[in-house]
Amino acid sequence: MAGEQRTVEPGTDVLIRKVDSHLATLRAGLHGPELELAERLARCLRELVLCTAQASAADRGQVRVAVHYFVLRRESRGRLLSVRSLTAAERVVDRVARQLGRSDLLAELRRDRPTPDDAQPLNNALLT
Repeated sequence: MAGEQRTVEPGTDVLIRKVDSHLATLRAGLHGPELELAERLARCLRELVLCTAQASAADRGQVRVAVHYFVLRRESRGRLLSVRSLTAAERVVDRVARQLGRSDLLAELRRDRPTPDDAQPLNNALLT
């Protein structure tokens, strides 16, 4: 019996490699709850990338923004990603997951929190 073959869009592998590479860097400097959060974010992002590989350009774009936010977010003074930055990335990833109807891919631990931003579209203001 042949296994299901999943076609991968160009860029999907690149995004997943960016997430995995950044996570490898974080593993060297984070421990405990911070590392667990980074691992959850990476897991959610990988799945969002895969589940939107065949989706609209707008949906793929939202996921790309979330990946870049996770990968490129840095604190000043040359420090590695701080807990505050990881928490900000978590909000972006969770917002994208909700907008795509994938609440099963939320990175947050508590899924019973009210989410007043659910209906608001993701915008570039999150990246500043």
